[in-house]
Amino acid sequence: MRRHELEHIIRAAAAITDETEFVCVGSQAVLGQYPNAPPALLISNEVDIYPERSPEKADLIDGAIGAGSLFEEQFGYYADGVGPETAQLPAGWRDRAVVVSGPNTHGARALCPEIHDLAVTKLLAGRDKDRDWIIAAAEAKLIRKDVMLRRLAMAAVDPERGAASAVRLERWLA
Repeated sequence: MRRHELEHIIRAAAAITDETEFVCVGSQAVLGQYPNAPPALLISNEVDIYPERSPEKADLIDGAIGAGSLFEEQFGYYADGVGPETAQLPAGWRDRAVVVSGPNTHGARALCPEIHDLAVTKLLAGRDKDRDWIIAAAEAKLIRKDVMLRRLAMAAVDPERGAASAVRLERWLA
């Protein structure tokens, strides 16, 4: 995925939902902070997105520009209408988020978590694709382990899960 495709999805989501404020989570939210992120971070062809003030409208996004839609067929990428519960972001993430907005979004705005906050959500998910993404971000020197560990401590997860995630991060970035 590329930055202009993220902007296209934000623009389309705004037209579908009649909303102007969105939150993007998932791997492609990295395009907010790093419009020219390394290709290894941009493998996915989906953007996880929800309207900030009306998350229930995410279903409209799924139906119109989601997986298997004519939108995906035409453009080769799509939106996954998600909700605030999809990603476990560290406390204070909004203060660090990057706003994607401008002429290509027709005035709509999307908050994209800062890369360390985004990486913590991937660490907590713990899937193989999340490991690969985190390793690629570290190799590109876009994330630092010490910052990730501080942000992990700020996530609202039980202590056992947090400790297991910290061990996983140490193993992944060894």
